[in-house]
Amino acid sequence: MRMLVLGAGLQGSACAYDLLQNPEVKEVRLADLHTQHLAEFLAPYSGDRLVFTPLDVRDREAVLALMRQCDAAMSAIPYYFNFELAELAVKAGVHFSDLGGNTEIVFKQKTLDAEAKKKNISVIPDCGLAPGMVNILAEYGISQLDAVESVKIFVGGLPQEPEPPLNYQIVYSLEGVLDYYTTLSWILRNGKRTQVKALSEIEPIHFGGEVGELEAFHTAGGLSTMAFRYEGKVPSMEYKTLRYPGHAKIMEAIRELGLLELNPVDVKGMKVVPRDLVVAAMGPRLTKPNGRDLVALRVIVQGTKGGKPKKIGWELVDYYDEEHGISAMERSTGYSLSITGQMQARGEIGKAGVFTPDEAVPPEKYISELSKRGVVIKELS
Repeated sequence: MRMLVLGAGLQGSACAYDLLQNPEVKEVRLADLHTQHLAEFLAPYSGDRLVFTPLDVRDREAVLALMRQCDAAMSAIPYYFNFELAELAVKAGVHFSDLGGNTEIVFKQKTLDAEAKKKNISVIPDCGLAPGMVNILAEYGISQLDAVESVKIFVGGLPQEPEPPLNYQIVYSLEGVLDYYTTLSWILRNGKRTQVKALSEIEPIHFGGEVGELEAFHTAGGLSTMAFRYEGKVPSMEYKTLRYPGHAKIMEAIRELGLLELNPVDVKGMKVVPRDLVVAAMGPRLTKPNGRDLVALRVIVQGTKGGKPKKIGWELVDYYDEEHGISAMERSTGYSLSITGQMQARGEIGKAGVFTPDEAVPPEKYISELSKRGVVIKELS
């Protein structure tokens, strides 16, 4: 297999690393606009199998040329490029997956379904942790019940040693985090699709051991298209992000003060986008080069089976990989993207077209593949 990874940031590097662990993968092209820095855990692989390639994804012809040389392309760059990249992948006739996170863009990608079927390739957006892993688990639970009453998804990337005031560190794109904090979240309530404000309806969630008590609150993107697919079929469905207690109220205050707005404001005669300023100011303070992170996840599906009440659930707590220097978020997100891309290239998706992971990825195989990598999802009793 010859694989293309777009984006050499945290998740793209982890995706490339995971691909390189499979001897069937003969070449990984890791393409990025900036080629000055290679993640330390990739350094031993630089050479014939790992080819670091300069690329501006806005250069359509250059992207097409690279895509035509591979069996599957995986995007780990900001979500707003993903429709155009999916479009190019369909044109090139190559499997495509991305980390997604913006449901409107996923629906745009869905318009490529007929053409993807003609090319006999699959396009799978939203293939990270959330959306991605959690949706596959939720769908797996739904498939095991006769009737479903509720689906609850909780997930968060957290520092092992939180520092005030936010008790948070960057584990993926800060732009993506702020997008989730400012976009209305789709949920199902009384069987009807509705939107709620991000950072709202805070509730405590208890994990055992070192993790302890966390807070959960609504954020956008985590359900992907599931709220649309199951409207009128499932009474209650929601996704909430996990953080240490107190985080949501601080971020809500920052948002309500207008600091996360995208419309430019006048600052001493200069036009400044407030969110750009926040990213520039907060980013360095939330970047912890020596920080160790964890990922906490819980998915609960409740309903009936054989006329009796039944609850199905899964939980994951994953930690920074000390041996290889790979974060828990990179493991759960980048590895998830890699697993999906490999399934596509091996023909294990089994159908052509545009699908979200919950519509296409075989759950038992997916859970097994993660377990091989030490990312162990435990079924709750």
